[in-house]
Amino acid sequence: MILRARAVLPICAPPIANGAMVISGGRIVEVAPWSKRLLRSSTQVADLGEVVLMPGLINAHCHLDYTHMAGQFEPPKVFSDWLKDITSTKAGWTLADYTQSWRAGAEMLLRTGTTTVADIEAVPELLPDVWNATPLRVISFLELIGITSRRPAGAVLKEALEKMNSLHHRRCEVALSPHAPYSTVPELLRLSAQAARRKRALLCTHVAESSLEFEMFRKGRGAMYDWLQRSGRDMTDCGLGSPVRHLERCGLLDSNLLVAHANYLARGDAALLAKNSVSVVHCPLSHAYFGHRRFPARRLLGEGINVCLGTDSLATVQRMRGKNLELNMFKEMRSLAEHERWLSPRRIVRMSTVNGAKAIGMTGRLGEFKPGAQADVVAIPFTGKLTGLYGSVLEHDGDVAASLIGGQWAKSLS
Repeated sequence: MILRARAVLPICAPPIANGAMVISGGRIVEVAPWSKRLLRSSTQVADLGEVVLMPGLINAHCHLDYTHMAGQFEPPKVFSDWLKDITSTKAGWTLADYTQSWRAGAEMLLRTGTTTVADIEAVPELLPDVWNATPLRVISFLELIGITSRRPAGAVLKEALEKMNSLHHRRCEVALSPHAPYSTVPELLRLSAQAARRKRALLCTHVAESSLEFEMFRKGRGAMYDWLQRSGRDMTDCGLGSPVRHLERCGLLDSNLLVAHANYLARGDAALLAKNSVSVVHCPLSHAYFGHRRFPARRLLGEGINVCLGTDSLATVQRMRGKNLELNMFKEMRSLAEHERWLSPRRIVRMSTVNGAKAIGMTGRLGEFKPGAQADVVAIPFTGKLTGLYGSVLEHDGDVAASLIGGQWAKSLS
């Protein structure tokens, strides 16, 4: 098959006017200006017209389970209040509730240009049925929580690994996600890191998301410290340094780790993440919802850290009159552009494509158009000039015109 469009944006190469893409066996064979030399006797040509073709977006951090919690929680005065609210809400949900919520979130992502999502899975019973209900590529990070020693860390991990070993899918995969330093005991962090390395699997954890977490680990005090101490958590791992330093002590810092948030960093934390080739996932709309201090983008990028983008969940987006709440990577990119005006549109788009691919270990296979890469493609309306193409991509609003995943139509041109 050949796709033809007004423009093609390979990401790894300059934009192409009147461009074409040759696809065979679900992979990209060639990307070039349109020419009849590309044609073969059996070739199907899909001329998509006034659109730009670009790689499918990679959502590097999401909670599809919580989609139907959209707008239920007002921004909290302190982060731990939100934790209490969502924990209480989850307790009242059934498996059917989670299934419907997950599938609704996946449909939102598909409509708005995401083709691969790194999803934190709090309800592993959903798998693999929800995988089969979407054409998305999904990496399901099984969430591990162990605040107290009532349930041994080894037992928590063993259950997750058994689930991991039971699941095999040509398009989707399983990884591990010890939830956060404050919600897991150090032993569970260490064992999770060891298991992920042994299985050559990805690892994700929420780190330094709130000022309360930062204060808890750095100073051994504060509202989160007091709340968790009352819950029976052993607090002897606190007061020893930043959350990032805590991860280092537990052996998590490695190239297979995705750190979600990293909003509050101590001196030397960014250099430490860079030294260990850790990827950081920023979720701009969630960041704004909580009113965190400015995201340390300059520090992270200045150290050469791979920063990518995610949507987080709709449980961390404030409802606004006249605006639909949806999981949408274009909205995340625009939010980042609004708060970090020094970042170029090209750099922001790369955070949602090649940077995301690097974070999930798919460099050269996703997030860019090059021979041998998966044919994950989205088409968005475009009638402008190539010189402003990245800016036009950033300003796209609404559904994508069409998309393919693995060379198969996930959303055909209407």
